[in-house]
Amino acid sequence: MTRIDALPIHFDARVLEHDTGAALHETVPSPWFAANEAHTEGRLRIERMHDVLERGPVADAIRFAPGRLADEGELERVHDADYVAEVRRSIERGGGWVTATTRLAGGSYEPLLAAAGTALAAAETVLSGAAPMAYALTRPPGHHAQRAQADGYCFFNGAALAADAARQAGIERVLILDWDVHHGNGTQDIFYDRDDVLTVSMHMDHGAWGASHPQTGRLDERGSGRGEGFNQNVPLPLGAGNIAYLRAFDEVIAPLAERFKPGMIVCASGQDAGAYDPNGRHNVSMPGFRGMGARVRELADRYTGGRAILVQEGGYNPSYAPYCLLATVEGLLGTGSETPDPLAYVPDQTLGLDERFAELRAELSDARLERVAAAAR
Repeated sequence: MTRIDALPIHFDARVLEHDTGAALHETVPSPWFAANEAHTEGRLRIERMHDVLERGPVADAIRFAPGRLADEGELERVHDADYVAEVRRSIERGGGWVTATTRLAGGSYEPLLAAAGTALAAAETVLSGAAPMAYALTRPPGHHAQRAQADGYCFFNGAALAADAARQAGIERVLILDWDVHHGNGTQDIFYDRDDVLTVSMHMDHGAWGASHPQTGRLDERGSGRGEGFNQNVPLPLGAGNIAYLRAFDEVIAPLAERFKPGMIVCASGQDAGAYDPNGRHNVSMPGFRGMGARVRELADRYTGGRAILVQEGGYNPSYAPYCLLATVEGLLGTGSETPDPLAYVPDQTLGLDERFAELRAELSDARLERVAAAAR
């Protein structure tokens, strides 16, 4: 097992200044309420993630490291130049709603550059050999940002930038693992016709949601041209739970990694599959996230010399998502520490339904059914 003396957590406080304003969850405020809540993708979720890492049980095993601003030339390695310019011009005009869920503010450009640059800073830490793994704790998320389309709170794709940085550094094959609860359609779009980056997205089976997100996230989206077979979607039923996500690692990702033999792993690390997340409802709890972190570490030890770059994506319950991040980090560190889950109490039985219904069918013997029928006569 690769030794991690202190896991670098790259953070740039400028990302907190991206102001998503008031909203009805993630859309325009309702005129029927006297007071609206903050938009779901707000600064509090990242502030609390920072808190739990700084003050919680892994504090001695991590170190905070700086982010930086990306420049537009770097963004244009994965985004169209006209798109990057239009995002900047939209902000200069005062921002506004880009899609039904996605809002810019007049002061958002520097925070967006800081978000992208912080992902690149984490990549640079790993690629330079300064640490085997690094985590970019940043916002807004990025994995819905396509080559030329913002959506799902996302404008610039940090995981794609990190993967591209690895390729530019001479890494021949990069594996991207995305466990945000939503389909990583932006990352899929960026690498869809390439065979040097294998993208895997585990997500709720939500399908396409309009012109800004035409990808379905289903099995038939496999890549195109040279990239045929290098995009793997893992759509999961609502409420899939810990077992489903860990089986996806063991039964889908592990065989793909064995054949692909990546030189670097990049993770789009979202916690919105958490049991209490307003955007997720996938019933994943701390043991599930800890298990995913541990599996990333195992894959990195096996194929990449222990190297992995992780970029923060979703996670929108500010009370629970930070604990899910904490569990992810515990799995990455491999220290054996397991912080008790302060909230989740629902047993993960979602994939025991075959056995449960077999038991139920056994209960419904002909004799019992006849007794029920007799009671109704």
